[in-house]
Amino acid sequence: ASPPLDLKLSCSLPSANVDAVRVYVNSSSENLQYPVLFVVRQQKGVLSWQVPLIFRGLYQRTYNYQEVSRTLCPSEPTPETGPSDQIIFVDVASMAPFNIAYELLVTRLENFQLETNKAFNFTASPSQPQYFLYKFPQDVDSVIIKVVSDAVYPCSVVSVQDIVCPVYDLDHNVEFNGVYQSMTKQAAITVQRKDFPGEQFFVVFVIKPEDYACGGNVNRTWNLQRTKNLQVTIVPSIKKSIYVQAMFFSFLSFLSFYLGSVVVAFVTDMKLTVPFGSVSFAGSGIMTSSHPITASTPEGSSYGAIDESSSSGGRQLSSPGCGLPAGSDTDSSVEEESDFDTMPEIESDKNVIRTKVFLYLSDLSRKDRRIVSKKYKIYFWNIITIAVFYALPVIQLVITYQTVVNVTGNQDICYYNFLCAHPLGVLSAFNNILSNMGHMLLGFLFLLIVLRRDILHRRAMEMKDIYTLDYGIPKHFGLFYAMGIALMMEGVLSACYHVCPNYSNFQFDTSFMYMIAGLCMLKLYQTRHPDINASAYSAYASFAVVICLAVLGVVFGKNDMWFWVIFSMIHVLASLALSTQIYYMGRFKIDLGIFRRAAMVLYTDCIQQCSRPMYMGMSNVPSSPSFSAIFGLLYRPRDFASYILGIFICNLLLYLAFYIIMKLRSSEKLLPIPLFCIVATAVVWAAALYFFFQTLSSWEETPAESREKNRPCILLGFFDDHDVWHFLSAAALFFSFLVLLTLDDDLDTVRRDKIPVF
Repeated sequence: ASPPLDLKLSCSLPSANVDAVRVYVNSSSENLQYPVLFVVRQQKGVLSWQVPLIFRGLYQRTYNYQEVSRTLCPSEPTPETGPSDQIIFVDVASMAPFNIAYELLVTRLENFQLETNKAFNFTASPSQPQYFLYKFPQDVDSVIIKVVSDAVYPCSVVSVQDIVCPVYDLDHNVEFNGVYQSMTKQAAITVQRKDFPGEQFFVVFVIKPEDYACGGNVNRTWNLQRTKNLQVTIVPSIKKSIYVQAMFFSFLSFLSFYLGSVVVAFVTDMKLTVPFGSVSFAGSGIMTSSHPITASTPEGSSYGAIDESSSSGGRQLSSPGCGLPAGSDTDSSVEEESDFDTMPEIESDKNVIRTKVFLYLSDLSRKDRRIVSKKYKIYFWNIITIAVFYALPVIQLVITYQTVVNVTGNQDICYYNFLCAHPLGVLSAFNNILSNMGHMLLGFLFLLIVLRRDILHRRAMEMKDIYTLDYGIPKHFGLFYAMGIALMMEGVLSACYHVCPNYSNFQFDTSFMYMIAGLCMLKLYQTRHPDINASAYSAYASFAVVICLAVLGVVFGKNDMWFWVIFSMIHVLASLALSTQIYYMGRFKIDLGIFRRAAMVLYTDCIQQCSRPMYMGMSNVPSSPSFSAIFGLLYRPRDFASYILGIFICNLLLYLAFYIIMKLRSSEKLLPIPLFCIVATAVVWAAALYFFFQTLSSWEETPAESREKNRPCILLGFFDDHDVWHFLSAAALFFSFLVLLTLDDDLDTVRRDKIPVF
């Protein structure tokens, strides 16, 4: 190799195939000061390297390879010219003052062009990368490149590059061109014909000198013999007709809910027109005849816990038989809630009421209905404001993510299920976005159902219907409207998250799930405690704190024991404070004297004498927070966001189960519609959770490790397990909302002083 040597090689290639030439060199010299330099000159370009070939890894580690094998850029002959000769010049040189032995071998690749639906096996190493050519068949517009390997390591990179010379097939330059993925055991890249004007491309396979990019041990020293056996198969992707079928399936599946709702509403209205004893209902659901109680009850009397005459100036808070004027909900002269709460007589009434052992709904629904309704409407307007200010930056961010993926070709940025990721336009996984349509459609349907009930209720109020005024659960729809908006926004933000799911934007997919669970619990509590429920401002502030904790948990909660200790203490103390406030119905002050009062209650009720609970129908034991805090400290789950969401869902389910049990224990009934919704909710949630736990990717791991979990589509050849979870969870949330909306319909003909509080 000294002095420089110039070799001229000539290869005759048949015109029927696109063949390539591969050059193999080997040198026994390990002297890095005088490497052997190889320069290959072709008609289309120049390729050069040195032996030993040096790769630099993490922490300035170097890896030297004496054997190097490179594929030269192919030359494609034309049918008009017939067989052509490929002229190749190989220059070998070294600046060493002594002779260096080397071996040079030039061979022609017989299987350079990959075929559709035909697996091809080969071996690659860091110094001996491989790449092959693929041409689109005439009837194929999109293909999926599937690569599998039996071994997890060594880490490799799969790249799809346009027909450009030179080909970037080394570890330090493979990311310069085309689309690429890191890989351990499997990888999949969807390629579309429109992205390649020549309707052909190179598939490049590079083995990395270290495995840290694929989750391997950084400190582990690897043997230089890092070879990996790979199998590549290129299969046609789905046709455009499958996209149309999937979109029709999505729309029709959820439009059936609209049809079912119309049928139920029609049947319900028909039943309301049937005479019931001496009482008949109008089509709008309004009681048109007087009720026997009005005749038996003296005029102006009250069946509440406290006589309304104790109020200042004879002002009435909620007097049976006294209707509100028409248009009262929109009356600008409605007094603010503070006008009532600052009156000392009302404060006295509150304290007296809360000393009763058994409370009834009339005790906790004494405020003017207009005031309370106005209070709960703030939930609706606030969540719209939150949604706008939250969604706009999210949409801008995910558009930026998708643009970066499309421009750089780095498919390690987003954690898709690449075996079932169907692109459309600039979107890389349109199926994951389409499957979130159910949340938006069913959320809008729920808003329509609530609006219908609200309109009927307003009509009844305008007609001063006795059943609407003094019977059943007080109707306040602000929280229901907020739940519908939250369900729609869950679909929007989940779709945004799935534009490019990764570590940085995980909270987009869960933020409104926290709010949905919290709003449902607030609605359950509001049902029997309409006067003392939390305000919208404090509720949304609490949700903001939860979201902040979720973000901190993902950043610091993986290995930081102190974070889990602090979080568990905050969790338990906050739960105790909330439980105390709920049990004492807002009359337990949280200030510096709380510890003294708690110790006094503990001494008098538990040590000095064993007293029974003040409210026998109330149950709020903070065992669930304690259990979840202990579980978090012991196991420290890696997915902190899902852990927090699990706490919310478990508490909601426990509260709902408690509510239903207490309802049945109080001899209340479950009508057919809420009973059907309860059964449907349980069945659909069970099916949805099954698909949720079919993990198809994980942003907690490296992109290569996440791809090991990828699986093919299971529905229509278009949707995967997670898409089915989207469909089913949307339906399950919709049925859950209907349960809360209809659960107490059986109480519409029961006096409020007969409805127990629990």
